[in-house]
Amino acid sequence: MKSFKVLVSGASGFVGRSLAEYLPGRGYEVHSFTHRTLDLLDEAAVAEKLGSLNPDVVLHCAAAGGSRKTGYDAGSTDVVSKNLRMFFNLARSLKPGMRMLTMGSGAEYDKRHSLPKIPEDRFDSHVPADDYGYAKYVISKYIEKTDNITCLRIFGLYGKYEDYSYKFISNAIVKNLLGLPIVINQNVKFDYLWIDDFCALVGRFLEKEPASRHYNVTPSESADLLSLADAVNSAAKSKSEVKVLSPGLNAEYTGSNLRLLGELGGFNFTSYESGVKQLYAYYAARLGELDLETVRKDPFIKLCKTSGGRAADI
Repeated sequence: MKSFKVLVSGASGFVGRSLAEYLPGRGYEVHSFTHRTLDLLDEAAVAEKLGSLNPDVVLHCAAAGGSRKTGYDAGSTDVVSKNLRMFFNLARSLKPGMRMLTMGSGAEYDKRHSLPKIPEDRFDSHVPADDYGYAKYVISKYIEKTDNITCLRIFGLYGKYEDYSYKFISNAIVKNLLGLPIVINQNVKFDYLWIDDFCALVGRFLEKEPASRHYNVTPSESADLLSLADAVNSAAKSKSEVKVLSPGLNAEYTGSNLRLLGELGGFNFTSYESGVKQLYAYYAARLGELDLETVRKDPFIKLCKTSGGRAADI
C-alpha cells in the first residue's frame, strides 16, 4: 500500500478527530487541522496550506450547522455560505494528482421525505429545504462534474468523541450509567455505523481511486431506537426504563450500501450489539470526566422532531 500524505480538516469534530487518530497507525502521514489552526473560510490560507503540504488526499470533515444542539440552525443565516466556502476553498486549491474525500450527508436526499434504503441514483429527486442539507446538495451537484472529488454520504455514526449530550446511543449509555430512564421522543429506523468501521472504509478509499463520485457509507443492517435502547440495556448491569414520548414511527432515514459494497468487494460491519458494548465500556471507564449535569437535564430532547419532519443528526 502506498503511504499517502493526508490532510484532515475538522479535526476537533467527531469524524475528523476519529480519522486523525485512526490513520497514522496504518501507514499514513496525517496532517490534521481545526478551525484554530486552519480557517477554511480564508481562501488564501487554504491555498497556501495545500500548496506547502502537497497532500495526496484531503479528507474534508469540517461542517457548519445541521445539529439538533443548535436547534437545526434556527435563526442562522450563514450555514449555506460557510459550508460552500469551506468546500470550494479546498476544491479550487487541489493540484493535479490530488484527490479529496468530502463528508456528505443523507440530508442531501431531503430529510422531509422517508428515505428507506435510498440508493445514490435517487439523488436530486428533491431539493432539501433545510440550509444544511441544501449546502450538502449543492456540493454534491458540483462533485458530479469533477474527476478528483468523492462524496461519502453519512446517515448516522456512533462512537467515542460524539456528543453524548444529545447523540442517541452515547446519550442512552450515559443515562443508563446514571440510573436514568432512556427517553425517545418518537421511534424511528436509522442507519448507524460504528466509527471504527467508518474509519476503515475511508482507509479503503484511500487505497484506490473510487469509480463513482458519491457513496452512501452505511451499514447493511438498520436499527430502530427501541432496539438500540435494548442493546444498551443488554450491555448494562442494571436496566434503564425506556420512555417513548410520541406514538408511531417517524420517517425512516436509511441508505442503500450496494454501491459501496460492490466497489469494495464486501465489508464485515460491526454488529450493533458489539459496537454498543464497546462504547458502553468506554463511557463506564470515564464517567467522572463527563458533563453529567447536562445529561441529567436533557435539554435537547425537546428539539427532536416527530413525524412532520426529522433531522439529519442522530
